Amino acid sequence: MSTGVLVDADRLAAVVSALPGVAGLHGGRFGEISTFLPGRRIRGVRVRDDLVTIGVVARDPAAVPRLGDEVRAALGPLGRPVDVWVGDVADPAATSREEKKS
Repeated sequence: MSTGVLVDADRLAAVVSALPGVAGLHGGRFGEISTFLPGRRIRGVRVRDDLVTIGVVARDPAAVPRLGDEVRAALGPLGRPVDVWVGDVADPAATSREEKKS
């Protein structure tokens, strides 16, 4: 049971997913970067009282340290540290094909 300030994991996921350097969220090798809610799971966001972990798939070309800073800045002051884990880099050809479909 959490005793800290409630954090909206859906909102965090939406904010991070909208960043230009983020191709998607990444749940980690074994799905460990996840928030479990009644009947569903938000992959790529893990919220604890002392830490928020965000897992992302970066867009190529990726500057990982800068992307981490951008994610932290987008989330604003959460009152706890934010770790950013880059689990993969998206294939630029696949990413451009997906963008053309939308």
